[in-house]
Amino acid sequence: MTYHVACWLVGSARSFDGARWESPPIVAVIKVDLDRVIGPVDRRILGAFAEHLGRCIYGGVFEEGSPLSDSDGFRRDVIDAARRLKPPLLRWPGGNFVSGYHWADGIGPREGRPRRMDLAWHAEETNHFGTDEFMRFCELIGAEPYVCVNMGTGSLDEAQAWVEYCNGAGNTFWANKRRDNGREEPYGVQLWGLGNEMYGPWQIGARSADEYVNLAREFAKVMSWTDPSIELVSCGEFGWGDWDRVVLEGLAEFVRYHSLHLYTGSEDYWQNVLAPHQVERALRITGALIEQVRHNQRIRHPIYVAYDEWNVWFRERDGREGLEERYTLADALAVATYLHTFVRHSDLVRVANQAQLVNVIAPIVTSPDGLFLQSTYHPLRLFADHLGSVSLENYVSCPHHELVEPEEPNPWPHRVADQGPFPVLDAVATFQPEAGKLMLSVINRDPVSDVTAEIRLAQGIEARTAVVEELNATSTSSTNSFAEPDNVRVEPGTIEKFRDGATHTFPAHSMTVISVDYVAD
Repeated sequence: MTYHVACWLVGSARSFDGARWESPPIVAVIKVDLDRVIGPVDRRILGAFAEHLGRCIYGGVFEEGSPLSDSDGFRRDVIDAARRLKPPLLRWPGGNFVSGYHWADGIGPREGRPRRMDLAWHAEETNHFGTDEFMRFCELIGAEPYVCVNMGTGSLDEAQAWVEYCNGAGNTFWANKRRDNGREEPYGVQLWGLGNEMYGPWQIGARSADEYVNLAREFAKVMSWTDPSIELVSCGEFGWGDWDRVVLEGLAEFVRYHSLHLYTGSEDYWQNVLAPHQVERALRITGALIEQVRHNQRIRHPIYVAYDEWNVWFRERDGREGLEERYTLADALAVATYLHTFVRHSDLVRVANQAQLVNVIAPIVTSPDGLFLQSTYHPLRLFADHLGSVSLENYVSCPHHELVEPEEPNPWPHRVADQGPFPVLDAVATFQPEAGKLMLSVINRDPVSDVTAEIRLAQGIEARTAVVEELNATSTSSTNSFAEPDNVRVEPGTIEKFRDGATHTFPAHSMTVISVDYVAD
């Protein structure tokens, strides 16, 4: 571990295994200014994703015949856990699965639905969970539906019919078919994705960027003609390559969002917690591409980024274990870093969906008898409870870590060391102007040392009691399980006099969320 800056005063530190010894802590400064606004925060950055993969749907969201399920087959315990995350948006049905999925197989009486091969994940699909079940699940957890259409084996007619089935209000075949299936009113699905990862050879029906654009333009036309109110999402890649440039140039007139995907992860602690900063590079480049395209083509409507797949994922990549990773505290800090990055770029990122919600690289893990919450559940819950509507630009003065790229192969082709050195404290702030609420979220990424920071507030805030919630464990490698569900957990606390000049010690390998009602001068 190499520090770019180091300053040591009196305090204590913590080792990886939780042992403590007396040594001076690092001192830092965090400045929060209510006038330094980045932009509005769209709560849809806290969205989730559910794909027909492994046990995400069957045995996760949906388990017919289980004593834990309701009469329609939805797991009640999963609904309760998902509700606590307050997901504003749920993306479905894929993912790779969607490129071979024909949605009409999944409507009508379940006993009459065809059982199909799932070539994406080498499985069988019962089609017992389809469009109407998805819409019902969204209602149960309070999420807006986000549907991705099949541009692999799917047709223009099929995509048009899906929009008509979900949103049609007229006396037409597919609108009436929805009514026959028990839903009188349209679902009103606003967000529609134009295919998934169509650039990848793993995708059924993969295409070149030019081929994708030519087809997606036709899909966009018929879908928008069916319901002019919908908002379309173009299929992006990482955000810094030719695919994204070609797609944005070809689809800018049709889309309101451009999707990006990123998965990161490493057994190396520093690589793991810092890799999500690759989002920063992707957004700088994609933001510039969007600006260039809108300027050159005189596009009047805004185009935002939808990070509609993101997560830590590197252990279970081959699918033999159903992609059921067991997450550590270090992984939770990486997830928190993703969330921080989306807040810092809230002027560009308006949609994000963590992949996935249940069992598959997920924060919620089920068994036939119950569930437990992984370490990565907690950053999502903290943000769900405290995220404000406006993001603020912060100033942080603290030690930095100089990242050295490993020589061994990285499971994901993402390099971040050139963006360093990285501050040990990563902080974001949001506030709710109409309610007078401030959230300060701080990740202390130092795996050994506590960091004591002075918190400076540009506007005078009278002394108030601030609520403190700290996510931590005895070790960066700590995990939760059915046997030990609380190894990684959130502990509550308070700062009795939170005001300008207040100090707080952020423990090693922790995420701390400070929330306070304020009255500014």
